[in-house]
Amino acid sequence: MVNNFYEKKLPVGIQTFSEIISEGHYYVDKTPFAHRLIEEGKYYFLSRPRRFGKSLFLDTLKELFEGNRKYFKGLYIEDKWDWTTPHPVIHISFGGGVLQSRAGLDVRVEDATNRGRIDMTVKLGPNIYLFEFKVVELIPEGRALQQLKDKNYADKYRAEGIPIHLIGVEFSREERNVVGFEIETA
Repeated sequence: MVNNFYEKKLPVGIQTFSEIISEGHYYVDKTPFAHRLIEEGKYYFLSRPRRFGKSLFLDTLKELFEGNRKYFKGLYIEDKWDWTTPHPVIHISFGGGVLQSRAGLDVRVEDATNRGRIDMTVKLGPNIYLFEFKVVELIPEGRALQQLKDKNYADKYRAEGIPIHLIGVEFSREERNVVGFEIETA
């Protein structure tokens, strides 16, 4: 890591927080804003012009929630975050190109199969994501992912010949937060 202020490089075209920090690029600490957003907020819509740092900010949040403390040394949030508990992160990127038509993204809620209903199906590019959501008391029980497998929900889409990802998400009734998150490729 480069420590000399005058030897640092500008992170032109780099949108990953870990690469900027690891390679010693200039970085303006946005973690006070991230901390405030996490502590005070509920729902946000991030609307900024193109090339204004949305992807970098979201990647910073991803690294933070995954508990990658090594990237936050010397930054505002380093001593204000609980690094002992990593959190699951769902990252769906639209950065690979502009969605030209509705056909490129297909979201189905309560997707009917001959064995029941998939809570949500997302077809995005060359992948299909099947989501099952469950409410549990306090700790994850693994029931969401297990239901996707037990009911063979992936069978509905196997003929398409593209990767199918099963995603089980469990929410705590008491904590009102995600407590379990499992992914498996069918």
